[in-house]
Amino acid sequence: MGLVWRFVTVATGHKGEAKLVVADVDTARALGSGTVDVLGTPRLIALCEEASCRAIAPDLAEGTTTVGINVRLDHLQPSPIGAEVVAEAVLAKVEGRRLTFTVSASDDRGLVAVGKVVRVIVDIERFLSRCGSGCS
Repeated sequence: MGLVWRFVTVATGHKGEAKLVVADVDTARALGSGTVDVLGTPRLIALCEEASCRAIAPDLAEGTTTVGINVRLDHLQPSPIGAEVVAEAVLAKVEGRRLTFTVSASDDRGLVAVGKVVRVIVDIERFLSRCGSGCS
């Protein structure tokens, strides 16, 4: 089942991937989300969102994008500096403009995280107009 949005059909099953080699700037300590030098949860969430964006990007009409509205993520194990973490997103559900992705992330030791990312298709100009002169 899909949604026609500006003459583009968005259907379930699309996949996206994003990779990261954990660096000092990606750690919980650097991000202020903890005191250890392992991949910080905020950076892991961003990686999963990046994978979801990549899953849908080819299907978006010109002048549209998606914005994140909800993230639910279980961070299951630490990834040390130097580890390569791969996030995968799969478009699982389409409800109007709302897109729900199942996401997972792994490193060479196994599963790092699982969860869901929800994004909404928006018209870029209209979306930016909602925040006045503070957006560019």
